[in-house]
Amino acid sequence: MYDVLVIGAGPAGVAASIYTKRANLNIAVFEGNVPGGQLVNYSEIENYPGVTSFSSIELATDMIEHMNKLEIEVKYERVTKLEDHGTHKTVVTDFGTYDTKAVIIATGNIPRRLGVENEEQLAYNGISWCAICDGPIYRDKDVIVVGGGNSAVEEGYYLSTFAKSVTVVQNLNRLTAEAKANEKLIAQPNVTVYYETLIEKFLKDDKGLTGVVVKDKEGKTFDIQADGVFEYVGMIPVTDFVKHLGITTNYGYITVNEKMETKIPGILSCGDVNDKQIRQVVTAVGDGAVAAQNALKYLESLN
Repeated sequence: MYDVLVIGAGPAGVAASIYTKRANLNIAVFEGNVPGGQLVNYSEIENYPGVTSFSSIELATDMIEHMNKLEIEVKYERVTKLEDHGTHKTVVTDFGTYDTKAVIIATGNIPRRLGVENEEQLAYNGISWCAICDGPIYRDKDVIVVGGGNSAVEEGYYLSTFAKSVTVVQNLNRLTAEAKANEKLIAQPNVTVYYETLIEKFLKDDKGLTGVVVKDKEGKTFDIQADGVFEYVGMIPVTDFVKHLGITTNYGYITVNEKMETKIPGILSCGDVNDKQIRQVVTAVGDGAVAAQNALKYLESLN
C-alpha cells in the first residue's frame, strides 16, 4: 500500500509529489496525458516571481527532471475512479487498482469546446487548443483566435509574431486579459479584434478548415477565411472520477478548505481543479505544497 498517491503531474501535482517524496513517503504520481499540465499549452510565462520571462515548456521540463532526480514513480495511466474506504483509498485506472492511505488530486482542467457545427470533424485538423503545439504550422498563414481572456490574448500575441494575420473573435465588448497583455496584442499590426461576436459555424472543404461563420451584436452574419482556429473559451475541471464522492461544486470543481482538504479525510486536492479565485502556475505550486504538508499530518493522525 502506498502512503500517498498524487493524481496529475501538472505544477500542483509535481509540487505535492516533491514535498511528499522528500518526507520519505512511499508515493506515486498518475498522469493520463503529458506531464506539465497546462504549461505545455502555452509559450511564455511573465508573472512568475524572480523570473522576468521564460518558456513554459522549459519550466515543465525542469519540473519533470526534478521529479526524476528524486526517483518519483510516475504511472502513465488514466484514473477512472477514486474509492473511499475510510482509512484507505483505492485509485482505479485503465490498467489496474492501487491502494493508498491518502490521495492528493491535481488533475487540473481541459479546454472547453464551442459545440457548433463542424467542430468535432475539424478538431485537431484545423481547430486547435494549443498555440505552442500547433502554431508553427500556420507560419505566414491566417488564423483565428476565439476568446478574450488571458489564454486567448497571450496565445494570440504569440501567433501574431509569425502568422500572416490573427483575427480575435470575442463574445464580450472588451478583452478580459491583463491590461499589459491586451495592449501588446492590440498593438500588433496584423491583429484584428471583433467584439460582441460569436462563432456560428466552422467552414470546411475536403482538405480541412477554410474559415468560420460569425454573428455580430446586430445579428448580421459573415464569413472569415482562415487556415486555422485556436479556441480559448474556458476550461472544464477533470473530476468525473470523483463526482460520486460529493466533493465537487455544481460546476465540477473540487471544494477544499485552506489546508487543501476535502470533506473526506485523507482526500486532498490542489491546483486549478479546485474551486478557487486565481488559477496560475504560482498558485498551483503553492497549493501543492500545502496539500502535501497536510497529507503528512493526516498520515500522522492514523498512527
